[in-house]
Amino acid sequence: MEKNNSNKTGDPTLFTRENKTAAQNLEVVEVLAGNNGKQKFLTLVEFKLSMKITVSAIKADIGGIGGHTRPSDRLVQTVKDFVIKNGKGILIDSYIGYTGDDIHIVMTHTLGTDNKEIHKLAWEAFTEGTKIAKEQGLYGAGQDLLKDSFSGNVKGMGPGVAEIEMEERPSEVFCVFAADKTEPGAYNFPFWRMFVDARSNTGLIINEELAEGVIFRIMDVMSGKIADLKLWNDKPELEAALMYPGRFVVHSVLTHQREQIVSCSTDRLHNIAGTYVGKDDPIAIVRTQKNFPATEEAGSAFNDPHIVAGNTRGSHHMPFMPVALNSAASLNYSIPIVSCLLFSMHNGKLTGPHDGFGTADWEYQRRLASERATVLRVQGFIHPATLVPDELEYNKGYEARMAKLNEKFK
Repeated sequence: MEKNNSNKTGDPTLFTRENKTAAQNLEVVEVLAGNNGKQKFLTLVEFKLSMKITVSAIKADIGGIGGHTRPSDRLVQTVKDFVIKNGKGILIDSYIGYTGDDIHIVMTHTLGTDNKEIHKLAWEAFTEGTKIAKEQGLYGAGQDLLKDSFSGNVKGMGPGVAEIEMEERPSEVFCVFAADKTEPGAYNFPFWRMFVDARSNTGLIINEELAEGVIFRIMDVMSGKIADLKLWNDKPELEAALMYPGRFVVHSVLTHQREQIVSCSTDRLHNIAGTYVGKDDPIAIVRTQKNFPATEEAGSAFNDPHIVAGNTRGSHHMPFMPVALNSAASLNYSIPIVSCLLFSMHNGKLTGPHDGFGTADWEYQRRLASERATVLRVQGFIHPATLVPDELEYNKGYEARMAKLNEKFK
């Protein structure tokens, strides 16, 4: 870190918004103030009060061993090495793992959401990983990278993104839920259980902040429009939206004072590519404890596995199975899966992840999911085992069959 020798205040280190987290050991720091780039001096106490931390979770499917199973160890290591090397001076901390064949990059920094440098770092890490995937002949190499070059933000380019900028609490804790073989609407029901259903979450009764109700920010993925639905007045309209997870998805959840609790990726790959290129495999960040849901209240919203869209060829309804960290996708018709990464954070530094779905009791939930999957597969290709035509129409094979069928109707 270079010193600014022109200072008149004991030669403090110059900190920009990008690297000011290194100021923790100084009594006086100089930061760039606002967008005009002018410097001002802050005491360490003032500095800490002014600093917001951003958690960014970005994921992509860039190749799997023998099909849509899991990335190779070399592929994961390549992405990790790239982020560590090129994130210096940008990131405070990071973690790289996978769920099924999707690699997720969890990053902490002070650059805010939708930051070009952060998104470019993730895009280039996935691009570098794709080279290894192609070299190894992995299936679906670079599958989720739907554009040829980075344009400033990975949203709308294939990777899934969830981000929250926050004023860090003394004990900041959050979960990252990373899914594979399903769509963003898979989180609709668990989020309803967390924030609406007192049967699932007693905290909605006994926690004063949660009892006040939250704001669900719902996206219509066909139009891209957003609606803010406030509990408890908008409960019927919220549930009307959540009942169709292929169209309306949870974008974020905020307290009634508009402090963000949840961020969820919402991109539908077929809306970007115009055809089926794989399921969207959403990722979400959920802050927990104190005035937010307890960590166990958030996690238990994924027990008693519900039915979601996805599965093999993205064309079926199957249960949403909670799995351990870094689990491969199943060959049992590729049951949709979700893992839970638990983090503690202080000054942007991460401790964890702890495997939220790794304890023995979750084995029972996995067995339930397997049993429900077997029941659905008995139905074969007949709806409701398969998706509705509106969802299947993005699959070119289905489109061709229907075109041929329609020719035969007279």
